[in-house]
Order: sequence, then C-alpha cells, then structure tokens
Amino acid sequence: MSVLKATNSIEQRLQIQRLQAPTRVVTSTAGGDVVRGLAQTPKTLPPCYFYDDRGSELFERICELPEYYVTRTETAILQRFAGEIARITGACELVELGSGNSTKTRILLDAYQQLDYPLRYLPIDVCAGILESSAKQLLQDYPSLEVYALAGTYELALAQLTPKKLSSRMICFIGSTLGNLNLQECDVFLSQIRATLNVGEYFLLGVDLQKPKEILEPAYDDSQGVTAEFNLNMLEHLNRSFEGNFDTTQFKHWAFYNESEQRIEMHLKSERSQTVQLKSLNLTVNLAQGETILTEISRKFNLDSIQQQLAAKGLIPVQTWTDANQWFGLLLCQVQG
Repeated sequence: MSVLKATNSIEQRLQIQRLQAPTRVVTSTAGGDVVRGLAQTPKTLPPCYFYDDRGSELFERICELPEYYVTRTETAILQRFAGEIARITGACELVELGSGNSTKTRILLDAYQQLDYPLRYLPIDVCAGILESSAKQLLQDYPSLEVYALAGTYELALAQLTPKKLSSRMICFIGSTLGNLNLQECDVFLSQIRATLNVGEYFLLGVDLQKPKEILEPAYDDSQGVTAEFNLNMLEHLNRSFEGNFDTTQFKHWAFYNESEQRIEMHLKSERSQTVQLKSLNLTVNLAQGETILTEISRKFNLDSIQQQLAAKGLIPVQTWTDANQWFGLLLCQVQG
C-alpha cells in the first residue's frame, strides 16, 4: 500500500492510496482469474480488465454515444433529485465505487454544497491515472472539497476504507454496474456493502431496468464501433499485463440481449482457429473458429425484485426514483437497526 500526498495548495487536499492485497494473495492469484476464465468452457474474462487507461477513456466515450441511454437517463434523474438525496442523508462522506471521471458525482457534490455541508469524497477505481486526473479537476472546482482516492478493486477498497472524518457515509454505486455481477457475485457484494456501513448510513444504487431488446442491443453495439474498440482493448490490456500475443484483428465484438437470462452479453468471437500464449501466466489458449470469450454481462432489473433483494440484506430502500420511461432506477437505501 502506498499513499501519495501532494504539496501545493490544491493538492494538499488530495491523497491517493494504491491498494494491494497481502503479498501471499498477490503471489498466488495475480492473473489467476484470467487463467481460470480461459481454461473453462465456455471461456470468460473478468470485466475489470476493460479498465486500463485506454479502456477508461473509451468507456467515457461510450457514455456520450447516442445509443447509450444509460448515462444520460441516470444523469437526468440525479439532476432532478440530488437535492432531495442530500436533504435525506444530511452531511455525509461520499464513497463512489467505479468513479471514472466523476462526472455524475458533481451533481451530488453541488447538492451537498448548496446545503453548506462539508465535502469529503472517496472515489474508488482500478485505474489510478483517471483517479488522479479527475480528482485534481474536482479540487480546482470545489475549493472546500477533500479527496481521498483509492486505486484498487471494490473488494480491497471496501475492506480498507479509512475511518470517517464526517459523522456519516454514503456508498454510491451508480451507472448500473451492479448488472455486471452474476447472482452469486451480487449476493456477496451486497453483503460486503452492508458490512461496511454502520446503522443509519446510506447506499445509493443505480440499476438499468428491463426494456425491449431493440433499445438494449444498440447501446452495446453502437454504430461508431466505440464499444467494439472497448471490448477488443481488453485483449491489448492482457497482452501488456501478461506478455500475451492476442491479435485483436482476429477477434470480433459480439453483443446481444439474452432474453431468458434478462441480460446483455458481450463476447469476443474468434475469427479463425488460433493459439494464444500469455507467457507470464504460463498459459496457452486454443480457440476454435467461431468460439467466443464472454467479457461482460449486464443484467437488467425489475424494480420490485431488486428492492426486495436489498431489504433482505439489511439495506432498506427509503426512496426510489425513475425517469418518465421507467428505463432506469435510482434507489437510496439506509442501514436500519
């Protein structure tokens, strides 16, 4: 673990903590998720490998695409109801999982600032580069803001949160990233959220709701090919991280809505029979022509069902907001004794 403290007047309010698992865990599992995913049938890769610096930049571009309704719909809900969220929670630290460039977070910060609440923000992201650049921009724009950024996985960050400086805390998990977790992973994740929060504290969750595939599929297979580039960049990330020789020209982006599972699936389809090596993992992967690697799922939720699931974990929904089309849901939950 390393903590960087800056020295100038703006950066005195910034700390970036680079999280690491204990040495014994790093030694035994670095790349282990890649080995397990590519050794099984059908093959999979964890979505965390989307987010090197290039992948983070591409995702920000995806959020601006006309087909990608998710970001603009959730943003509109936040713009309308951020003041109500701030009034319900009172002054609290904002902890954001998967913060990216923190664009939507500004809407919340504005709401808390308008109520003259102190501002403390703990962004969490696997990409240290985007954490630092976005945090410095926020500090320029919010003179009273204090940022303690954590570079690492959600699991590590939630386990290593620093003690609160304010009296309460709200964990924000917006953007419908919960949909990237399967049922078992979702159950474990919500249990960790509950274990991290004290009674009276809050969890703000954004979820993408069920809708026709004619709306869903273009959002994950856009006409400009940005999502395809984002998906293929995962292989470039693996090449750099594990001495790989994936040839991205021999793979094709494939995204579709799996109606029976009520989820979008993103795959990389092998255009020919090929053998790939990841030298630092001592891994050889054989792919048949047409064989796919599942890189992401994005489950679509029923609002009543997700509220019941949250309540069962002790995260009691106190307010829920949607857009006029009911395409997206924003849920504010509180830990109650």
